Amino acid sequence: MTSLAWLIPAALFLGLLGLAAFLWSLRSGQFDDLEGAAWRALEDDEEPKD
Repeated sequence: MTSLAWLIPAALFLGLLGLAAFLWSLRSGQFDDLEGAAWRALEDDEEPKD
């Protein structure tokens, strides 16, 4: 029974921490341009050497 006294607050704390991180990422603009990030991952930055 004492393990539940530790596990429930720990789970609630970790859940709130994850929610805070998600809300921070929304406010900082991490999810603004998902299409652009997908295309940048596919582009080649270097010119081919002959």
